[in-house]
Amino acid sequence: MNNSVGNTARLIGAGLRALLVLTIVCGVIYPLAVTGIAQAAFGRKANGSEIKDESGQVVGSSLIGQSYHLPKKDPDDAEEAVEPDLKWFQPRPSNGLGSNSVNTQYSLILSGATNRSADNGAVNGKCTDQAEEGTLCAQVLAAKKSVIADNSTDSYEVRPEDVPADAVTSSGSGLDPDISPAYAELQIHRVAEQNKLDVKQVEKLVADHTTGRTLGFMGEPRVNVLELNIALKALSKS
Repeated sequence: MNNSVGNTARLIGAGLRALLVLTIVCGVIYPLAVTGIAQAAFGRKANGSEIKDESGQVVGSSLIGQSYHLPKKDPDDAEEAVEPDLKWFQPRPSNGLGSNSVNTQYSLILSGATNRSADNGAVNGKCTDQAEEGTLCAQVLAAKKSVIADNSTDSYEVRPEDVPADAVTSSGSGLDPDISPAYAELQIHRVAEQNKLDVKQVEKLVADHTTGRTLGFMGEPRVNVLELNIALKALSKS
């Protein structure tokens, strides 16, 4: 009996010592070491890839897309349609985002796609004006009409075939911060007109903020909308 109690006590003591050591190593030393290395070597990325404006204020993250809408006439009206603020470069649609229904005290966004197939709403394999409302085809066609209307100016007409796919479809996450150079270029004339800038100035702005493929072969060329709009704001003030 005494041996049994002694063995149990030793096992419990060994377990508690192991718990204490592992708690210190895995719960204190390791997190502090990883955090310290991250802050020292990758400080900006470790802190959320924050982007600051010319005044030094954090305005967002380079990893998360933002919308540029005009303020609502009635902020409490959830049914009121939001209109894009056309003086800014617009991101790609975020149709996949849902609203937080668990805790309505906080206005959170949810990452996700529409989960609709590419031919959702198609008639005979094609997206036409006969597409049922609420289907992916109907959303894409409506978005395309808006892109053409919003970006056509007195001196520049957007043709349907000029509208790239990312202008009318959301990304898999719904939070994509980048657009294609083609979509950025499509918006140049409208942005120049709205901000009373020369088209050449805005063209150079887009070119300067176009990032090529990673390592020259991975991914696609892209333009970060938030970074581009911060540069646009600075250019408009100059």
